[in-house]
Amino acid sequence: MAISSVSMNWVSTTLSKNSNVPPSHELPRTPANVANKSISCSIGPVLHEESNCSRRLLVLGVGALTIPAIPLLAEEVPKSYRAFVDRGDGYSYYYPSDWREFDFRGHDSAFKDRFLQLQNVRVRFIPTDKKDIHDMGSMEQVLTFLVKHRYAAPNQVATIMDMQERNVDGKNYYTVEFELTSPNFSSASFTTVAVANGRFYTLVVAANERRWRRVRDKLKVVADSFKVFDI
Repeated sequence: MAISSVSMNWVSTTLSKNSNVPPSHELPRTPANVANKSISCSIGPVLHEESNCSRRLLVLGVGALTIPAIPLLAEEVPKSYRAFVDRGDGYSYYYPSDWREFDFRGHDSAFKDRFLQLQNVRVRFIPTDKKDIHDMGSMEQVLTFLVKHRYAAPNQVATIMDMQERNVDGKNYYTVEFELTSPNFSSASFTTVAVANGRFYTLVVAANERRWRRVRDKLKVVADSFKVFDI
């Protein structure tokens, strides 16, 4: 698997998975309800949120052998992580093995720390007529728009700390690291976005800003593990 990446540092002060191997068979999962609403974007057409559809998940332990048709399954899952693979919706990622699944409104899948609930990962997707993330705009355009206009509340200041682009098996991904600061609370996150299957996918993995230095590298594994595949 060839992986190429281009990384650039860019700051804006104005924008605001060894031993217990679970079975490698598919388990049914009940989707959460999703509210439909319109989202407009200056870098693309008006998009509509897609309700969660029936899907099945696959949770793997370290070194589990699986069908090679899905790229992530051919790899060894890192120690202290598990792999989440959604065959029906065409995406996969790693999450810390001690996290548990939960419902996050408007998202297709989500996991969070058992004790620190602000440490979590969630994935959503909305329809798009684009074929590749490059069709949405440049890395700077797409990620800046998301951070400033989708993630930052009016009372928050968004600071973008880093942006990265990578290509895995012909799929392109943008990843941004950013902080959201308000008078009473601050958080830090990674967001990875990609386009496939007529969908614009976003993965967000976040933590309290005060813990970011301790958990950043752990959460970066999650952000960098996100993959989409054709369905």
